[in-house]
Amino acid sequence: MPIGLDTLDSAAKGRDLRRMKLIATGFLVAATVVFLAAQLWLARGGPDWLGYVRAAAEAGMVGALADWFAVTALFRRPLGLPIPHTAIIPNKKDMIGDSLGDFIGTNFLAEDVVRDKLRRTELARRLGGWLSEPVNAERVTAELATAARGVVTVLRDEDVQEVLEQVLVRQLMSQQWGPPLGRVLSGVLSDGAHHRMVDLFCDRAFDWVRANHDLVMRVVSDHAPTWSPKFVDELIADKLFSEVLAFSWAVKVDPEHPMRKAVDKFLIEFAQDLQTDATTIERAEQIKYQIVEHPDVQRFIGKAWTTIKTMILDAAGDPSSALRRRIADGLASVGRRLVTDDEFRAKTDGWVEDAAGYVVRHYRAEITTLITDTVSRWDAEQTSRKVELQVGRDLQFIRINGTVVGAIAGVLIYTVSQFIT
Repeated sequence: MPIGLDTLDSAAKGRDLRRMKLIATGFLVAATVVFLAAQLWLARGGPDWLGYVRAAAEAGMVGALADWFAVTALFRRPLGLPIPHTAIIPNKKDMIGDSLGDFIGTNFLAEDVVRDKLRRTELARRLGGWLSEPVNAERVTAELATAARGVVTVLRDEDVQEVLEQVLVRQLMSQQWGPPLGRVLSGVLSDGAHHRMVDLFCDRAFDWVRANHDLVMRVVSDHAPTWSPKFVDELIADKLFSEVLAFSWAVKVDPEHPMRKAVDKFLIEFAQDLQTDATTIERAEQIKYQIVEHPDVQRFIGKAWTTIKTMILDAAGDPSSALRRRIADGLASVGRRLVTDDEFRAKTDGWVEDAAGYVVRHYRAEITTLITDTVSRWDAEQTSRKVELQVGRDLQFIRINGTVVGAIAGVLIYTVSQFIT
């Protein structure tokens, strides 16, 4: 099994800690050796200046021992002795976790602090600059496509199909079709958009009449009296065909033709009836039920999710699909707008700040609980070891500094005492 990065990092920190402990202990040993040597030399009539050396070494030992005790007492009991107020981190682990969580919640997760930090980072501008690059927009699109494929794959087809059927059918059946269709038709009529449809209908009607002379002849012959001569039937048919053809041509080329006006009037009245006439609305409802209950419509509803799922998977899996291209282009466009449009960028920053403010305002306690709960689950000895690995190396400098500062203080005190005496 490969060794994790955390394990390698802990091993390296452990080696550094042991090395610094040896160095700090070496200062203590050196001060002790110097003190003993100076003391023995003075006892055998050594020179007076050895008193300064002995005082420095003696104070250095005291400082080294005191700082060794202080540093060790943070993580364990010195020499295993049950001395009060030692092994502080193992004994106060939960209190430290609670205090750390409160500190972070008060000083880092305060709403004004979070808002100020987001404001100064100009998140929208940075995001816009990043998204405006096509390669980044493509990357985000690819990630979204992967997420979409994952979601679609995980969902059970039966559950989604059931929801779609319930939603679609319930929505179709619960809403009246007449009034909304009437409002849509009224909007189309008021804009005159229906004129192009009427033009198309008139064109097709004229073309149909012109191409069906034989049909007119057959209809006249079939309905003519048996005693009527055939040439008379043909004359009547020709006359009828000419009149119908002329009428359809007139309707086609004259935008103000009475027939067109009659169609406009009918459509306007029909749109109004769809919204206000109970009989028309009821007939529209009957047509709605006929459409929804039609076998082809039921088959379409039954296969809706399968069709949608196939479309999503195909579009998401093809980098050149129209859907992915439009999403990528849309993301890039949003990015460029975030860079160039000050008003849009300010609104986006405001949305982000409001969202972050809402989160820290309502869920700050839950966020800090992650810290306190994690620390509370740690073993006391393990916690002490983790903290010592992180800061123990630097704490050994306290022992070294204690030795050096103690030696300097000892020399100064000894010097002052010599002058006083």
